[in-house]
Amino acid sequence: MAGPGSGRQLFLDAFRGFALIAMVLNHTARWWLERSMGWTRYHLVYVTMAVAAPIFLFLVGFCLPLSYRASRARGLGYGRVVWRALRRGAGLVVVGWALTFLVFPAEPVFSGGVLQTIGLSIALLTPLVPLGRRPAWRWLGLAAGLAVYATFALAHPALKAWLPRHPVVAEVWFTDFPLWPWFAIVLLGGALGWAWADLGERGGDRTRYVTRMAAAGVLCLAAFLPLELARGDAWRLTSRHDFILNQHWSPGGVTVLWVFGVIFTALPATYYLVELRGLHARWLVVLGRNALTLYVVHQVFVLTIVRQHLGVWFESWWPYVVANAALLALLVGLGRLWPEFKRRATSALRPAALLRAMRTPSGGGP
Repeated sequence: MAGPGSGRQLFLDAFRGFALIAMVLNHTARWWLERSMGWTRYHLVYVTMAVAAPIFLFLVGFCLPLSYRASRARGLGYGRVVWRALRRGAGLVVVGWALTFLVFPAEPVFSGGVLQTIGLSIALLTPLVPLGRRPAWRWLGLAAGLAVYATFALAHPALKAWLPRHPVVAEVWFTDFPLWPWFAIVLLGGALGWAWADLGERGGDRTRYVTRMAAAGVLCLAAFLPLELARGDAWRLTSRHDFILNQHWSPGGVTVLWVFGVIFTALPATYYLVELRGLHARWLVVLGRNALTLYVVHQVFVLTIVRQHLGVWFESWWPYVVANAALLALLVGLGRLWPEFKRRATSALRPAALLRAMRTPSGGGP
């Protein structure tokens, strides 16, 4: 469990673990299932894509105020908190580039990705986090998020014509989950995260907060369903009506209702089960707390090792389901081992430890 000053909350780790599972299913559906599996395969890819990354990005914003307050409570000054966030953001961008090099060697190393967007979002938003103490600034953050998405929607036709003539800009800034428009959901998460942090500090009613969020989620889903059915064609639950730019997906207006409907219902459900009912689901928390490491490892395993080197394809659902269950069990086991391995490796690589190792006789010399 997180310590009292860590800023971590079990239900948020569990929610992040849920997003990681959706991401794993998305990648295995893409890379392990034959296209002959038909529309079921397509819908699995589409639905998990519209769940996993949006949750990760929402949680980036939602958790920043909690992390900021926890850091200040430990005595860290504003400058140090911002500096650590900038280093963290830059580190995530570098990890994203390294992952591209390992898993997608045919693509430009400096192409964008969800890790790069998360890193840039942390670097951009952390310096502004203290402003969120005032409700007026939270409303401004919500308005800014809406503006980010709206301007992208308006610019989409022009961008489709402009980007093919500027391939470097397209590869770096408009590939997988680009900052524009996805920074919008980070801003929304930041505004809601500040409201959540304030309730914790003032001893407010967090149950009422998540109840209202759940009601908003139900309304989003209730609006999404008839609008999706009213499209008047057979292309339902597909990307046909979304924004496709540089061969990458961003949600259209109706799909946004689905995205927020899922987030605003799944987060309260996780809070209810974990915090109120005591269902800690530690395996899910393990996945969430080690999401970055497991995100990188599972892509190397799923695509590079299983698909490309072993040539594994599935043409039946039962073997695919069993393989995913085994993969998730493997990731949970790795998640349990990783913190201790990381602690020992970090300790061994400290300058003092390296100096001691250099001074210690090997015992095998003359």
